[in-house]
Amino acid sequence: MTQDAEHSDEYDLSGSPRRGLIMATLSFFAGLTTIAFYGVAGPTFQEALGISGALLGLLLSSPHISKVVLRVPFGAWVDDIGARKPILILLGMTLVGFVGLVATLFLFYPDNFGSHLYVPLLVFGILAGAGSATFSVGIAQTSYWFPEDEQGFAMGVFGGAGNIGPGIINSVIPFLIGVAGLALAYSSWLVFMLAATALYFVYGANPYYFQLLDRGLDSDRAQSVAEDMGQEVFPGGGTWDSLKESSTNRWTWVLVFLYTVSYGGGFTALTTWYPTYWNLFHGMTLSMAGLFAGVFVVYGSLVRIPGGSLSDRFGGENVAAVSFAVMVIGAGIATVSQAVIPAFVGMMVLGTGMGVANAAVFELVPKYVPDAVGGASGWIGGIGGAGTLLVLPILGVFVDIYGEIGYARGFVVIAGLSAICVGVSVLLKFFGPEPAEEIDESAMH
Repeated sequence: MTQDAEHSDEYDLSGSPRRGLIMATLSFFAGLTTIAFYGVAGPTFQEALGISGALLGLLLSSPHISKVVLRVPFGAWVDDIGARKPILILLGMTLVGFVGLVATLFLFYPDNFGSHLYVPLLVFGILAGAGSATFSVGIAQTSYWFPEDEQGFAMGVFGGAGNIGPGIINSVIPFLIGVAGLALAYSSWLVFMLAATALYFVYGANPYYFQLLDRGLDSDRAQSVAEDMGQEVFPGGGTWDSLKESSTNRWTWVLVFLYTVSYGGGFTALTTWYPTYWNLFHGMTLSMAGLFAGVFVVYGSLVRIPGGSLSDRFGGENVAAVSFAVMVIGAGIATVSQAVIPAFVGMMVLGTGMGVANAAVFELVPKYVPDAVGGASGWIGGIGGAGTLLVLPILGVFVDIYGEIGYARGFVVIAGLSAICVGVSVLLKFFGPEPAEEIDESAMH
């Protein structure tokens, strides 16, 4: 019997890196769909509730509020107890939001559906959005399951496959609304969320170190056994220790900035912006505009997978610099394009750069903040994800100032931010932590 098998039998350990990655990705895939909680039926809700555009905007952004607030503490909490409990709590909150909305739709829609329901709907949106905080939790869990030289691949699979969720929802739910109505469409989404939560409850497992702590081993013995099982990355302390440790590490904030541009203010912002852009600027139908936006979401998500492998092979700093340069090119094309074909090309170039950059940034997390991966993931995923709330209003201001052409000209903001990130990534290559610091044994503990 191998040493791994002996330890598994002795301590009743379960799971594996592959299973850990699949379950973390499933929870993130399901949880992230909630950023489109109201967006998939935004015009329907606005008409039925009789609310202003400003109130509609607040309703559409409600899931992002919990995403921003919860990613930081829940990501850090992983360093204390592992990911299983945090993920189940987040998915449980999401289910409460879904049940609340579905019950409201069955009870009041369409005859008694009015502005008096706005506040409860806002609360349901905030609760439902909790699922998107599984990102920072899953990132930390995946980091602890995989060795250093496979971090980029694992993060690429996690982020790539997980990010597809909103794109699929944006395509499927509007179709279901047309066929079965609003209440049944959201009911089908609720059934999916229940199934995903149940699967994680049954098959989700913490990395070995956390399982061993649960078995009563002290941290030193748990780490020793987990190392024998192949685990290489370990937390430096509990939840608040992880947050404090990562917050005092300057590299955390560098990665926060890069992720704010590539994901929160880039990928997520454009996921929300593109349906309006294609509909109002290029005159497409809502269904066709949603399809184009869905292509962007799915492609930009899947490209994270090879982006992670490229980061493992060539280094996260190098890949980040190149991918942000690609974002500059894509945003430049979008800025000057008024025809559909060049605008579509610009969108796909942007999707390529953003997807690869997102993978590159998280390949660097265990490398730059090895003793507080969970805390760093929380700061990066939480604050970086908040870039959506900053960039979207700026894009709207361009439309207010320049009129219809502002839909195109606004992309200059993304081009400028991406150019700054190119410089930052290059500087990391020369001034980042030395290799000896990255893998120093004391830092890994």
